[in-house]
Parts: sequence; C-alpha cells; structure tokens
Amino acid sequence: MQNKEKYKPNYWMPPTECVDWVHKDHVDTAPIWCSVDLRDGNQALIVPMDLEDKIDFFRYLCKLGFKDIEVGFPAASDTEYALCRTLIENNLIPDDVRIQVLTQSREHIIRKTFAALRGAKSAIVHLYNSTSVAQREQVFRKDKDAITQIAVDGANLMNRYAAEHPETDWYFEYSPESFTGTEPDYAAEICNAVVDIWKPTPDHKMIINLPSTVQMAMPHVYAQQVEYMSKNLHRRDSIELSVHPHNDRGTGVADAELGMLAGADRVEGTLFGNGERTGNVDIITLALNMYTHGVETNLDFSDMPDVVAHYEKYTGMKVGPRQPYGGKLVFAAFSGSHQDAIAKGMKWREDKGEDEQWTCPYLCIDPHDLNREYEADVIRINSQSGKGGVAYILEHNFGYSIPKKMREEIGYMIKGISDHQHKELRPDEIFEAFDDEYINVFDPVDITDATFKRLSGYKDDNHIAVAIDVDIDGETYHLTGDGNGRLDAVSNALRKTPYNFKYDFVTYSEHALESESDSRAAAYVAISDANGWVYWGVGIHDDIIYASVNALVSAINRMNKISHFVK
Repeated sequence: MQNKEKYKPNYWMPPTECVDWVHKDHVDTAPIWCSVDLRDGNQALIVPMDLEDKIDFFRYLCKLGFKDIEVGFPAASDTEYALCRTLIENNLIPDDVRIQVLTQSREHIIRKTFAALRGAKSAIVHLYNSTSVAQREQVFRKDKDAITQIAVDGANLMNRYAAEHPETDWYFEYSPESFTGTEPDYAAEICNAVVDIWKPTPDHKMIINLPSTVQMAMPHVYAQQVEYMSKNLHRRDSIELSVHPHNDRGTGVADAELGMLAGADRVEGTLFGNGERTGNVDIITLALNMYTHGVETNLDFSDMPDVVAHYEKYTGMKVGPRQPYGGKLVFAAFSGSHQDAIAKGMKWREDKGEDEQWTCPYLCIDPHDLNREYEADVIRINSQSGKGGVAYILEHNFGYSIPKKMREEIGYMIKGISDHQHKELRPDEIFEAFDDEYINVFDPVDITDATFKRLSGYKDDNHIAVAIDVDIDGETYHLTGDGNGRLDAVSNALRKTPYNFKYDFVTYSEHALESESDSRAAAYVAISDANGWVYWGVGIHDDIIYASVNALVSAINRMNKISHFVK
C-alpha cells in the first residue's frame, strides 16, 4: 500500500454552506420508495433473470408495498422490452403502482422506450446523462454546454413523444449521472435546464434523482450536496427529490439517511443492496432502521424469511449471515454476557407487558416483528456461551425453569461439550446432554416404589413416614423411615441401607412442565457431600411427589459418580 500519493479527495463541496440537516436527529417520514431490483439489480447478476422470474419478482415487489418499480431499459434489452409489454398487455400493474424505465438521451432510444410503454396507465420515463468532471473530460470530451445540450435535447424529445400518447399519465425523471463527481452548481444548472422544459406542477411533479453513482466522499458531504440541490432547484414544490446511493465506500445506507435529512423525498434502491460493484443502497435496512424509530415505512417486511427466500430464488444471490435484519445470524447471541442480558430483557418485557416500548439489550428490533423466532434465532450455543443462554434454551424450548444456582454448572457442561466437539449445539443436542446428565438418573440407586403416610402426635403436620423399595447395584431393599417432609423421610430410609449415604440437603424447587391440568412435574434437588461439593438432580413424573423423589435419587447417583458409595 505504497501508492497513496496517486489518490486525493475528488469531490466538490457546495459553494454555500448547507448544514440544516445537521439539526435533525432522525428521519420521521417514509420516502417514496423506488425498487430498482429489476434493472439496476438485475444487470449486476452473473445470470440475469428471465422474463418469467422478472414478472414474478415484480408481483412480489408490489406485494411488499413498492409503488415505484423500475422494470428495465427496454430500448437496450429485448427481455426488458418484453417485460414492459407483458405487464401492460396482461394488466399486471396495480393502479397505484408506477412502472419506471430508463433511457439515454438519444432519439432512437427514447422512441423505442415510449413504444415499450404504449398503453400503460401510468409510467415514469427516466432520462439520464453523465455530468461529472471525469466523464466530461475522459469519456465524452465535451464541455459543460455540450453536456447540458444532451440533457435538453432528451427532455424536449420526451415532451414530444409523450404528447403522442396522451392515454398514459406520464411522469418524467432526470438524473445527472455521476452526480457525486459533479460540481454542485453545475448539477443544479443542468437539472434546472430540464425542469424548465418539463414545467412540473405541484399536482403533477417530476423527479430529480441525484445518484451517488460512485461514492467519493463521506456521507456528510453527500448530505450537503443534496441540501444544496434542494435549495437551488427551480419549482422545488413541484419536484420529488430522489437519491440513488451506491455503496462503493460501504456507506450507502448512511448516504441515503443523511440525504433524506437533507431534503430527499424519494429513495431508489434494492432489496439487500444488490447491484453492480458493491451494490446499491439496501432498502430493507433503510426501512427497518426507520421502523425501529417508530416510523411507518409503507413497506411490509413482516416475514423476513420469506423475503430472503424470494430474493435468493430470483437473483441466485445469497443473503449474508450478518446482513442487517435479514441474515441468519443477525439476532444470534453466542456471548454469555449477551445471552444473559437478552434473556433478562425478555423476562422484563414479559413482566411489563407486550405494549411496553422495545428496549431489549443487544436487540434493536423485536425479531417477532420480522417473523423470526427467539428460540431459533436469538440464543445460539457454542463454546463462548454462558449460563443464561443455556437456561433460556431449556426453558423456552423445553419448559425447564432451571434454578439460578444450577445454571452455572449446566452452562459449563454445555460449553465443554461444544468446545470438545468444535461446533454449535442445537437445542435438541443441549436438551439431550441435560437429560442424560441430570434427569431421572436411576443407576446405581433406583427407588421403585414409595408409600407415604402422615404421622400424628408431632408439633407440625409435615412429619411423614415412608416405606420404599430400592434397588442398589442389583440388590433390593425394603426400608422404612420418617422425617420432616417426604424427601426427608425418603432420605432417612435410604440411610438404613448398608451403603454410606452421607449428604445434606441444599435446596429444592419444583414447577409444572406444561400448562395443562394433567401436565408432568419437574423437581430440582441439590445435595452436598462432606466436602461441601454440591450435586444437582432433576426428577420428572406425572406426580410431583414422585418427581421430587426422582430428583433426590438423581442427585445421589450423580454424587456417586465422584464419591462411589461402598458398603
């Protein structure tokens, strides 16, 4: 990287200060959205879409809520010409949708463009010519006057051909292509020359589109250029000021957002930012950024997996796993601290109610609003995960409300499995490990029967007697005992075996696994040995009494793995 001397800033700031946009903190109104997926996006594909895919994609874009859809460059492509004719002749264009087509400022191209649109109820004809210093000097080798004349000639031709087809409600758009490399005062001059020819009105506006054809500067520079144009265009109240940011410097979304703050009324872009080189601005990101600020976007991305599927089907492209809002991993938390904060945020929201403002840590949007699921998308478990994430999976996927004191132990166990296997663990794999290690562990101790009765004559009503049948290493024992509660009674009976059962109770909890009246019960028991080591067991049964006994037996058997009971 020793050639930096050949680079220098190559853009033009407005001749006057244009920083009103700085005083606005967010975009509070949705722009007019124009999808250019069928043209700008399509021309960037290795294998462009065929006519059938284009028609299907057009219908899907209408379903998402787009009202302006650029369908192609009909004079330059037979497929795009056929698309225009098919949409029009088969009445496939909704009454509230404007199709848009692109044309250069050349008579035979403009003539064929209007022919492609014959019979359309409403259409936008988008005229462009390049205006940047580099294009004027290197490509066209023309001065400003000659470049302006190209735009003027095209504008006059469009007036003429539109007059020949009064059955169509014509809308005109002009783009000074390579706007970001054009002196702002000259960009205003050439746009105004076109405005003066088309003579838009507040009731029938034209579009001035300001393409960031190649990003050349930081987003705040583009914002000042847009604001300058907004302040210096003729008939501003009769113009939809549009931006068309590309993404060469990776700031397409920022360009569009600051451009809207600076006065843009309209945005041209694509789903997931598909387009040549680094692509166009991603309309999904733009719209959902606004949605997270409480703004009505007028686009429907409420089923993001469906949007991803359609996009990938039509384009053959893949949505990256970290693509904002749409990627498979954008809501995934592997970090233990992130998982813990998200789980607590979810619980806080449940307690407060669904109407509470969304403020969940680490998640700028509720995944449910995009038809994404918490269990599948948010908490993901690998060797970097923590106790909170594992506990969340076990509770929300399988119904086990893990006691707080048990979570750390389970978390380390699951992390160890993931680390050893060098992979992410699916929820079913997490539960399988939890089940094998903790639930209804009946080897070597297995209580096969227990009968309880309450004893009278004690100060409290909780003194219980029990008779149990217990198998230990293949031998069966019939034992009795009593104690202050059922678990204490069972524990005292077990101590009468020839084995050295030495432990103390630490904690006990229980809950129903399902909401139905006949649901199973889950019980959690922790015991400690003489050295203070704690062992957890989980019991499952239709009867909560037997679930608690199973939990105690499971804890005892887990303790046996380390201390090994002997007669």
